[in-house]
Amino acid sequence: MRTFTSYSEVLSCLGQEVAVTDWITVTQQQIQQFADATGDQQWIHVDPARAAAGPFGTPIAHGFLTLSLLPRFFESAFAFAGARMGVNYGLNRVRFPAPVPVGSRLRARLTLQQAERIEPDGLQMTWAVTVEREGGERPVCVAESLIHSYGAPA
Repeated sequence: MRTFTSYSEVLSCLGQEVAVTDWITVTQQQIQQFADATGDQQWIHVDPARAAAGPFGTPIAHGFLTLSLLPRFFESAFAFAGARMGVNYGLNRVRFPAPVPVGSRLRARLTLQQAERIEPDGLQMTWAVTVEREGGERPVCVAESLIHSYGAPA
């Protein structure tokens, strides 16, 4: 994990890949819990027997489940020393170019696209996030994620 000691240090990373996270495994239990929380009980996600005969030969994770892993990836990738809080400010664009079969291992590549100060003591960052599946040919999610951080040294 990388720890930034100032926002100036973050700004020096503009245009650079800042982190590649560790792998995490997507389980059927996570998929079911996400389906229960969202009400999206589509068989391709929650019915292993039916999904086995479907187009992917196994259940696949919801796209929004994959997207919901972004905070976990960010938290494991870096921290801001002295910051009092961070806020998910939203997304500019999101795409799901490839499915995530149950049991897949995923990781994220985080590239700082933009950063601007928020007065009096914050920073808005736009991160290009590419979520990869181990052994996959295409990313499973690409997104622009906006993060606000407040209170770290300038």
